[in-house]
Amino acid sequence: MSFALPTNIESRPVAVIGAGTLGRRIALMFADRGGLVRIYDKSAQAGEAARAYVEENLPKVVAKIQGGKPGSVVVTNDMAEALADAWLVVEAVPERLDLKKEIFGELDRTAAPDAILASNSSSYASSEFIDQVEHPERVLNMHFYMPPAQNAIDIMSDGHTAPGIMELLKKELPRYGVYAFEAHQKSTGFIFNRIWAAIKREALEVVAEGVSTPQDVDEMWKINTGTPAGPFRMMDQVGLDVVLDIEKHYAAENPALPTGPRELLEKYVDAGHLGVKTGQGFYTYSHQD
Repeated sequence: MSFALPTNIESRPVAVIGAGTLGRRIALMFADRGGLVRIYDKSAQAGEAARAYVEENLPKVVAKIQGGKPGSVVVTNDMAEALADAWLVVEAVPERLDLKKEIFGELDRTAAPDAILASNSSSYASSEFIDQVEHPERVLNMHFYMPPAQNAIDIMSDGHTAPGIMELLKKELPRYGVYAFEAHQKSTGFIFNRIWAAIKREALEVVAEGVSTPQDVDEMWKINTGTPAGPFRMMDQVGLDVVLDIEKHYAAENPALPTGPRELLEKYVDAGHLGVKTGQGFYTYSHQD
C-alpha cells in the first residue's frame, strides 16, 4: 500500500501524545524552530507541567540550534484537536501493549492521511501494536533517549513502513537538533539501548554475584570512562521498576539470560528502592540530585 509523504512540514504542527518525562522533552525539541507543538494528555496537571517545562527550557535549546526560533506549545485533552493537520505524531504513553494498540488505532483513524505515526516505545517493536491500524505503512518506532542532552534517536520499521519515511526523518530531524539512526532489522532495544542493556546487565551481575558494590562499580566506571555517572546511578535515574520491566521483556525473548540481574532488581524494588523519584534506588539522594 502506497503512502504519500507529508508536505508543507514547516507550516504544520507536531503532536505529542503523552506529557510525561519524555513526552515533554520530545515536545521541547519540536518547538525549537518556531512551529506549533500540541501535547495531548488526559491529565490537566501533567499537561500544564509539560508546558511549563518546555517554556522554561526552550530559550536554551533554541540558542544551540542553527536557525532556531521559539515556537508555541498547546496542551489539550482532546485527541482530535491535538492531531489536527499534524505532519508527525509521536506517542509517548506508558509501556503497556494494550494501551499502545488502542492509541495507534485511534491515531490511524483520526490523524491526517499523510501524518507519520511514531512510537517512542523503548521496549516494544511497532509491529506489536498495529492490530487496529489500517495503514501500517505510516507507522514506525522513533525512540528518543533524554533530549536535550542526549539527542540521537532510533528509528525502526514496523515491517510495512514506507521507505520514504525513514529518509524524510533522517533529513528533517537534524533541523530540530535530533539525529535519527535506522535499525535496519527488527531489534529489541534498537541500537544504543541494546548495547547499553548488555553493559547494565553485566554491572548488575557483578553486584548480584557479590564481586563488587554499586558504588565501587560506578566509581571505577567514572574514572575509566571520564563520564559523570556510572551504570547504577543511571539506572536509578530511569527508575528501578522501569529497569526491571525492561529486563523482564528481554528475558521473555531470551530465557538464557542470567537471572541474577533481575533478582537483584526485584530485591530493591520490593524494598521500595525505586530511584530518584522516591529519593533512593541503589543510592540515597538529596533533593539536589
